[in-house]
Amino acid sequence: MTRISAELRQKVRERANGRCEYCGKPEEYGGGSFHVDHIIAQKHKGSDDPENLAWACFRCNVSKGTDIVSIDVETRQLTLLYNPQLQIWNEHFFLDIDQAVIVGQTPAGRISV
Repeated sequence: MTRISAELRQKVRERANGRCEYCGKPEEYGGGSFHVDHIIAQKHKGSDDPENLAWACFRCNVSKGTDIVSIDVETRQLTLLYNPQLQIWNEHFFLDIDQAVIVGQTPAGRISV
């Protein structure tokens, strides 16, 4: 396991505008520390390149763990998790304000929620 430098950590945070790149939660509402997450985990040969790093709230980081795929319950297909560096959030999720939940709209969105 490599340690992310303070400089790279700050660059990832700034790129994300201080928001979780998975759920969009601002740091001030994060309920804990934010982390630099490897989108593709190091155990799967993911790199420390900025394109493989995401600013993540504690909940999203812990929920995702080292996973990179899961089975979508609707399609029963093995599907890659949402990648905030390659995909557009609004194409995969929407915020149900009445229920205060994020809803997945696509296979990647559903398995990532």
